[in-house]
Formats: sequence, structure tokens, C-alpha cells
Amino acid sequence: MNSNPAYALIDSRTGFQDALRRAFDLAAEQGSNELYVCDVDYADWPLGERGVVAALTRWAYAHRKLKVLALHYDEVVRRHPRWVGWRTDWAHVVECRAIEHLSPESIPRIWLAPGLHAVRVLDPLRWRGVIDTERGELTRVAQNIDEVWQRSIPAFPATTLGL
Repeated sequence: MNSNPAYALIDSRTGFQDALRRAFDLAAEQGSNELYVCDVDYADWPLGERGVVAALTRWAYAHRKLKVLALHYDEVVRRHPRWVGWRTDWAHVVECRAIEHLSPESIPRIWLAPGLHAVRVLDPLRWRGVIDTERGELTRVAQNIDEVWQRSIPAFPATTLGL
């Protein structure tokens, strides 16, 4: 691990998941108004764990926004039913969108609280990534993820209307 407290390395799937758990707790404690999460399908994320859902519940307020980006949401439904239920209850703070303009291998794996904290996987095959709190880098990551957001389309509605 790097001696710089604004930067730490991730070197395993477990390290990535632990960093995400800490990031959700940090957002709940420090109250970031906006969170971005981005992945192909969230299959390897701990989204459905009680602790993560509890952290999101502590974080969620009417003026906050969780922006979720994915290629598809099939694995979210299959692997994270607790989060899907939470998302239905908190639909007013969660917006899900699909990324259609990127190939699966070019979709970033990011958790971002702009100006506060980022968790990124840079090499998904070897689970290499970084945890970053350096302001300049957070600004750059926020700009990049906002570009993806702007080109995405609404997806995964909290409820489905039918006859």
C-alpha cells in the first residue's frame, strides 16, 4: 500500500469489495450529496449485503442522488435482491441508466462520491485498482463518469406498470 493517505492500491477482488463497503460507510458518515456507481453488471459488488444497504439507508435523503450505470441489470436482480428492494423504497433518490455506447471491456468499474472518495478497478482481470481522495484526480474521474452518464439512457425502473 502506498504511504500517501490520499491514495491506496487494490490488488484483489476481496480488496475491491472491502473498499466498496468502506466507501458506502464513508458516504453515510460524511453525507456526500451525490454518488455514482458504474459497472458492467455489478456481479462482483457487495450491493445486496445488509451492511451496504444499511449504509445506503443512512446516506439517503430527498436531496441526494445515487446514479447507477450498467451495461445491463440482470445480475443486479439475480444477486442483489436486498438492494433491489431498497431501491424500490428509495426510488426518489436512485436513478439507473444503461450504457449502450461502450463495449463491456471499456465500461469503467467505479464508485465515486465527487470531491470526497473514489474506488476504481483499473484492471478487472487481475483486480488491480485504486482508492483515491486526491481532489484533482476526483475531479477528473467525475468529469469522465459524467460524460458516460450524459450518453446513457434510462433503464431498470424501480417499478413496472402493467395492466
